Amino acid sequence: MPDKMDYASAGVDIDLEGSAVSSLISSLTKSVRPSGTPGAPVDLPGGFGGLIEFGDHLLALATDGVGSKLQIASALNQWSGVGIDCMAMNVNDLLCVGAEPIAFVDYVAVPKPDPIVHAALGASLAEACRQARVTLAGGETASLPGIVTELDLSGTALGYLNKGEAITGENLELGDILIGLPSSGIHSNGYSLVRKIIEHVGASYTDPAPFNCASEYRDIMRFENSNADLTIGEILLNPTRIYCDPVVDLIKHAQSDETAYSVSDIRGICHITGGGLTNLLRLHDTFGWEINDPIQPHPEFDWLAEVGGVETWEMYRTFNMGCGMIIAVNKEFSETIYHWLIQRMPGAKIIGKVVDNGRKVVHSPLGIEFSHY
Repeated sequence: MPDKMDYASAGVDIDLEGSAVSSLISSLTKSVRPSGTPGAPVDLPGGFGGLIEFGDHLLALATDGVGSKLQIASALNQWSGVGIDCMAMNVNDLLCVGAEPIAFVDYVAVPKPDPIVHAALGASLAEACRQARVTLAGGETASLPGIVTELDLSGTALGYLNKGEAITGENLELGDILIGLPSSGIHSNGYSLVRKIIEHVGASYTDPAPFNCASEYRDIMRFENSNADLTIGEILLNPTRIYCDPVVDLIKHAQSDETAYSVSDIRGICHITGGGLTNLLRLHDTFGWEINDPIQPHPEFDWLAEVGGVETWEMYRTFNMGCGMIIAVNKEFSETIYHWLIQRMPGAKIIGKVVDNGRKVVHSPLGIEFSHY
């Protein structure tokens, strides 16, 4: 039986991070522009993206990075997916407030520039812009010997939406239906734990994956000239799914005269990133969430849990477990919205509902629950 592992023992304490972020935010309360002027803040539950006023619109901003997934990319010298990861971590957060992403800027920090690596990053970011349908408006490359020892990649995304159409979770009602969108793999969270497990079992990223990699509704990005069996590294570096298509199109469809539902019937959108299912708790202060028919986890999650001795509760608090985004919708239109989504993203699934069970997330089939983010 392997020693039990968790995210904290791998060096990432989610609770401590939450406390640190709260301390940072509390020190920034006076750094705002006056209400009614461009750039004035808009109160926003959840914190997936920040909203500011801008005339008849609201601008949405999000910033994030790829994290320690980059260490695997560096070990394998495989950079084709990390630009997509960086984009996804930002634009997927913007979608959660109902914004359409329109522009992105990147920040690359390196101990020493490498033109070949930078060219690969550029190609990956270009593909990310295509998938997210945004403009790469600029960026910065910093050479920081003595400060950074490995390449770090982060970015900031800009989006916009009409005033009065922000999706915040405040319109949620009991009985609203949860629709899950499938992930492409581990995405870009939990990699400190992933790397610790790989080290613990003595595996190499170039080893053939020791499990059946077949999983519906996703493709694996192969390394160049790779015709052999899928490797552990290819599975772990599979890029994060960008959800602009179909979520932006769903919102635009709701704004049109072509359907009976409106944007207000899209009650909440949740990006399942660090914190796993606990992210749902960010959408409402009192309602609960019941997951009764979940999306099937990808096989790499089962393998990591088994060989790492990671408890089920910890897996669902750390990883997306096959479901990268959850959309809460008005029950009255849930079937219509679900059928619209599944035509554009196979694998989308009605997975649960909003309930009055106290402010907690309950995964009924597994008998696990979460009461704090």
